[in-house]
Amino acid sequence: MKNIFKKIFATTVAVATMATAMIGLTSCGGNGPTANNTAFYIGGTGPLTGEAASYGKSVEQGAALAVKHINAKGGIQFTFKMLDDKAGAADAITNYGTLYDDGMQVSLGGVTSGSGEAFANLANADGVFSMSPSASADPVIKDKKYSFRLCFGDPDQGAIAAEAIKEAGYTNVGVIYDVSDPYSSGIYEAFAAKAQEVGITTNVKTFDKESNKDFSTQAEALKACDVVFMPFYYTEASLFIKKSVEKGSSAVFFGCDGFDGIAGLVTEVTNVIKYITPFDVNSTEQSVQDFVAAYTAEYGVAPDQFAADAYDVVMVIAAAIEQSGITDYTVSAEEIGSVIYDIVTSADFSYDGLTGADMTWSEGGACTKAPKIVTLGEE
Repeated sequence: MKNIFKKIFATTVAVATMATAMIGLTSCGGNGPTANNTAFYIGGTGPLTGEAASYGKSVEQGAALAVKHINAKGGIQFTFKMLDDKAGAADAITNYGTLYDDGMQVSLGGVTSGSGEAFANLANADGVFSMSPSASADPVIKDKKYSFRLCFGDPDQGAIAAEAIKEAGYTNVGVIYDVSDPYSSGIYEAFAAKAQEVGITTNVKTFDKESNKDFSTQAEALKACDVVFMPFYYTEASLFIKKSVEKGSSAVFFGCDGFDGIAGLVTEVTNVIKYITPFDVNSTEQSVQDFVAAYTAEYGVAPDQFAADAYDVVMVIAAAIEQSGITDYTVSAEEIGSVIYDIVTSADFSYDGLTGADMTWSEGGACTKAPKIVTLGEE
């Protein structure tokens, strides 16, 4: 099987508005699990409130739109529910229990790495197949047979960033990262290893969750750098960038996929900002343009990378179930998890999505796809 849903927009977007009554969709509360055994139940956890809510809401909306498009086709049906974990492991654990008891059969896992790991520990133990759109830290999938990801792994992003900075010829390289966050620390460690390998010398500064509001000291120390690598999320990144500009920095600010959403927070900044992402909302690819149009019509805003990742995850799950031939909506999570695992890791399975062409997955749950680097501002 290959690329079953590659042309899904052409057959679904046009009829989506006429198919509302057919949609077995529940999101963030909704009508609960498939009480009438009329759909496969996908569950997930993520921050729908709090500082990281932008990520969670994008994932929720991207997944919900995918379910809507699939259900509009009239074949296999899905229902979807996502619960709020505020980007915390404790709430993610509670959410897993709620969703599992509710009848969840397959999952998007967690949105952020800390809560994603906690959720994945439980899901894997129960044989629930999960594919996170965005939890990129290695522990989310490491030694967990049924835990997968669609996003880049943290080591991937760190190595890509170091190679890009080396290729651009920057010599005065600054780095700032969050020592208390596994996402940030994991990317930094891979960056540092690759930087040493390719001969980049760096000036490194740190912060943690208790000191992520005032970056005066770090901005002062790094203001003379040509480029500053920042492997952390857009909320803190915008604060550091603004403080750096106040200090007179003309650096290029280079981030990872956690930067998605930063543009609206640094509108007054003229420095060049770059970040690694699998999805470019301004792409001229027809599938991307169709998705952007459908998402914007549905939610009133353009999608970000997290929405696109979530859309692709649901489509991958649907493609695997379609190939399996399973139509019994009462199948157990453990049974369908084993089947999806075998299909997704098979040599003939790949998926052309919004966030990558010919995406494939290893038995360890990692996704292989080519990255893009988005640039904000003029170089």
